[in-house]
Amino acid sequence: MRWVFQEPDKKLVEKLQFEFDASAAIAVTMANRGITSRDSSRDFFEPKLNQLHDPFIMKNMDQAVERILTNIQSGRPIMVFGDYDVDGTTAASILYLSLTDFGGVVNTYIPHREHEGYGLSNKGIDFASEQNIDLIITCDCGINAFEQVDYARERSIDVIITDHHIPDNKLPAAVAILNPNQSDCDYPFKGLCGAGVAFKLACGVGKKLNWSLTDLFSLLDLATLGTSADMVPILDENRVIVSKGLELINDDPRPGLRAILKTSGLLNRDIAVGNLVFGVSPKINAAGRLGDANRSVEILTTKDISLAADLADNLDEENRRRQDIQEKVVNEALLKANAESDLSRDRAIVLAEYGWHPGVIGIVASRIKDEFHRPTVIIAIDNDGIGKGSARSITGFDLYDALTEGSDHLMNYGGHPMAAGLTLSEGKFEDFKKAFLSFAESNLSEDDMEPRLKLDAEIQLNDINSRFMRFLELLGPYGPGNMRPKFAARNLKVVGNPRIIGNGNHIRFRVKQEQTSFPAIGFNLSEHYEDLIKGNSVDLAFVVEVNEWRGKSTIQLNLRDIKQANIT
Repeated sequence: MRWVFQEPDKKLVEKLQFEFDASAAIAVTMANRGITSRDSSRDFFEPKLNQLHDPFIMKNMDQAVERILTNIQSGRPIMVFGDYDVDGTTAASILYLSLTDFGGVVNTYIPHREHEGYGLSNKGIDFASEQNIDLIITCDCGINAFEQVDYARERSIDVIITDHHIPDNKLPAAVAILNPNQSDCDYPFKGLCGAGVAFKLACGVGKKLNWSLTDLFSLLDLATLGTSADMVPILDENRVIVSKGLELINDDPRPGLRAILKTSGLLNRDIAVGNLVFGVSPKINAAGRLGDANRSVEILTTKDISLAADLADNLDEENRRRQDIQEKVVNEALLKANAESDLSRDRAIVLAEYGWHPGVIGIVASRIKDEFHRPTVIIAIDNDGIGKGSARSITGFDLYDALTEGSDHLMNYGGHPMAAGLTLSEGKFEDFKKAFLSFAESNLSEDDMEPRLKLDAEIQLNDINSRFMRFLELLGPYGPGNMRPKFAARNLKVVGNPRIIGNGNHIRFRVKQEQTSFPAIGFNLSEHYEDLIKGNSVDLAFVVEVNEWRGKSTIQLNLRDIKQANIT
């Protein structure tokens, strides 16, 4: 693994050192995050609601709000149609709660992953028609729903699309499309997730009705959950949303979130983005992966503590079943990748198989991508010969461009540069695979195949003190665009006896530099055990964290890589 140090302007680093009376490590870390002065640091370190942008800057917000108010004021029902993942269900929950509070009659509809597939469905439109609903608002989907929007119009149903996925040049014939990534949208922040866009729509309707922003503050926990799960950058508005949303979750979580935190063993702990991503999101996702995702909206919106507890237990059990299915597909995919891919030549991996569960292929694609450090597409083929695929990428490879290049072989596709979905017929698989591998060959170099570890700075262990730890605390909330800082320290002496722990994949030991020492833990780094017991000095890459264990807090180095020191 190659260590790559960020190299901010040296004069800026010196300026920040002087202005903040800070160490070089702190100054470099601030510079790497675009902080250039004490004044510019205030918005970063002190996120406030007044930093949120006016919702009416977003293209079509006026039209969307007016159309919604028509139904609210006339008492006609509105359908909120959400995607079945965490982002989609939190977005749907935000609009259900807010529009109901505004006086609207609101139904929610989440499509079944296997029976209806991704996005706005004809079945959902038919259901709306049967309920005499003349307005559908999509959440986290719809930007490519050309035929479905036309079908809705034939049924005298208007559609408002709220989405954040990259749009084509041509757009569906909706009443209004809210998507900050439209090429002609002047909205200043493009990184909102589906729940973020839904929150801005709620703010737009609220503003028109003379509600204050603080009246909608209670929705920020749901927006935070969607933002965290969808791995969008925790910058700009998202930093405000997540910062304030985490306060709500830690202070007094709504019944559904409290129940999920309890089944995850997280209740009464200090909840951060990572806890939401790895402890809460999988359980909400489990509903849509293996069954009916409408349960996700139900648990996120209910005020009934007993119902929330029952639903949380149900989702916990479903998540355990998902884990078993996922592990089986991961193992099969690993064998298939080694058997069918020429890893000495291919710069991407494309796998398809009958019977793989479509609800876990996104997770499987991530695992295969991590294992081989290549863009990966995993496709589950059903009995009708239709393949549903998920793709995950590495830095420098745009999945959306790759799928666009091979779109002649696809029924549909959509997503982001780093994550995308697709549908194809079985007979087109080989042609698609060939096109995707060819695109990867043209757009990735041999150098790109080597994993990189992006580091903020090289530090000395004695840089880690109480002020340094307070600085790291203030840098949060962490996530994409503002990842927890990673540092390197060189020529460290291993003290005591390293121990292999856990299932044999992890290692724990202590390191010392001059008079300063800290414990270190390396998850999935036990292959370095033999080198460590030789007593040679080591170079470590790590994040600095506080480890809570049996009521005691200690600073430890959570390792990302271990190298033998190159002492000259």
